[in-house]
Amino acid sequence: MKRFHVHVSVSDLGRSIRFYSTLFGAEPVVVQDDYAKWMLEDPRVNFAISSRDATPGVHHLGVQTDSGEELESLRQRLQQERWVATAEKGVACCYARSDKYWVTDPTGIAWETFHTFGSVPTFDGGERAGEAARCCSPGAGASAAMPGKALAGCCG
Repeated sequence: MKRFHVHVSVSDLGRSIRFYSTLFGAEPVVVQDDYAKWMLEDPRVNFAISSRDATPGVHHLGVQTDSGEELESLRQRLQQERWVATAEKGVACCYARSDKYWVTDPTGIAWETFHTFGSVPTFDGGERAGEAARCCSPGAGASAAMPGKALAGCCG
């Protein structure tokens, strides 16, 4: 089964946690100094917010899978239609360890398909909290408005 994923960059994490907790009627399952995540069942969504990006707004959208096989099935579907997905295997990002693929839609919106199989103590798995990270980022200058264009600038 899949779960829709939304990652929003916010300017005031505490205030945003209070707002989204009220909206969803639930507290986040993960709270860090720069990040919070809700794993909701109704609607079935992985909703994350972070204060790491300078520009508030929707950071990226995605689909979380329950298995590696389901993730590969999504990648194959994209590949069959000539959409190139940039792979990240075993990447530490957003306090989790995951396999993922990044692709952009025709309007330039970043989409992350991923399967999470562990957790890490920092946002990017580095040894120091707050360490600069390139992961969980759709990449600068990604111009995948046409099939065959991959995202650039992901953890790599």
